[in-house]
Amino acid sequence: MHQALDQTDGKRKRSLIFKSHAFRAICALGCSLNVSAEELPMVPSASQTANVDKNGYNLFNRTPSSALREMSTDRPDKTESPYTVDAGHFQIEMDFITPSFDHDTSEGFDIQTDAWGVAPINLKVGLLNNTDLQVVLDTFDDVRTEDRTTGLITRDRGFGGITTRLKINLWGNDGGKTAFALMPFVEFPARGGGFDKKLIQGGLILPLAVSLPHKWDVGLMTEFDVNRGQENDRVHGAFVNSITFSHDIVGKLGGYVEFFSEVSTELESSWVGTLDGGLTYGLTENSQLDGGINLGVTESAPDVQYFIGLSLRF
Repeated sequence: MHQALDQTDGKRKRSLIFKSHAFRAICALGCSLNVSAEELPMVPSASQTANVDKNGYNLFNRTPSSALREMSTDRPDKTESPYTVDAGHFQIEMDFITPSFDHDTSEGFDIQTDAWGVAPINLKVGLLNNTDLQVVLDTFDDVRTEDRTTGLITRDRGFGGITTRLKINLWGNDGGKTAFALMPFVEFPARGGGFDKKLIQGGLILPLAVSLPHKWDVGLMTEFDVNRGQENDRVHGAFVNSITFSHDIVGKLGGYVEFFSEVSTELESSWVGTLDGGLTYGLTENSQLDGGINLGVTESAPDVQYFIGLSLRF
């Protein structure tokens, strides 16, 4: 990643500064090491930060730029990342818009559902070197449901709710072939224009990342949820699993494919399965653009969902 200094150019420089022993020593050192300071990375790799003790950094004593790990996001796939935001730094991950369409013809129904999520956002802050706090805002949802048999149309618009999450990395945050984290969360859904304490729900997410040969990466996630039904407020469980494979395509452009599964213990609920794919593009070391599509492979999943989003680190 470093370029050798040209020998002829080096001689010319030494002839111009032969009276300065300090400059002559710097040039000699630069030639011997074959490095150029201008090409040093702003953010070191995981292998470089693995040997740095970062445990003393926290929200009020932020990690210096020279010790930042590579930016990692919990988007655009549904599989969460086990890597946390560095202590004292902030990260914003958001969708611009997420249209979702579903046509349900099961059991004699003929129902079309069109849902639009506008600017859902995940706000993150690094509390410790291995812990970050996240606040997910479903800023505005617009769901239109049409029963094509009866002609009845219903529409639900408004604020979707707030989810708070705590990510605690157990290993692999700053290097290694694997990384694992615990992510407990609490969700405060909105109903009827405000929060309903009867709908508070939560769970635990267990994300694992594994580095594979030939620069492939795999992410696996298991999630246990305790939910409440929208109609009767009865508590039920849900079990989520997902797996995603990612690889760089060219330059800063990367891609992924993913399979997502959710099974609920709620009465008359069905298995939800989607096949997902998307692209990521690193605009800078602290910003990423992404987009993709999620395709339902089971009747209970939305037929198709599109998204495009942006992540920024400060």
